[in-house]
Formats: sequence, C-alpha cells, structure tokens
Amino acid sequence: MREDPIVAEVHRTREKLAAEYNFDVGAFFAGLRKRQAALGARLVRQKKPVEPTAEADQGRPSGSPGTGAAPAA
Repeated sequence: MREDPIVAEVHRTREKLAAEYNFDVGAFFAGLRKRQAALGARLVRQKKPVEPTAEADQGRPSGSPGTGAAPAA
C-alpha cells in the first residue's frame, strides 16, 4: 500500500506536538487555550450555536449506510 504524503505529514505533526507537551493531553489543551487567548479578536466566532443533526448524534457521516442519504458522487 502506498503511503499518502498528506497523511504522513499529519502523523509527523501530531507526534511533534505530542512530544512538545510531553504527551500530556491536559498540557496540550492548556497551550491551545493560551494561544487562543493571545489571538483574541483575530479568531472567528460563530454568531449562533450550530444545532447537531441526527446523523451527528449517531456518529455517522452524511451519506453512510443507514442514514437514508445517497453518497456524494
């Protein structure tokens, strides 16, 4: 099976970030919150909350078997 370069890059980035925070999820999210606070008004905010769909509640993507929707062509 051929390696996808995009997937490989995502995996490398994940490993780099995990190592940067000593593989501590709490420290990782604390770092994200710190970066978010530093960016302040530069972040995009939603005007109203997005309502979850029935598909989201079931954990299935749109078009997957059992949703009644036809897959995208």
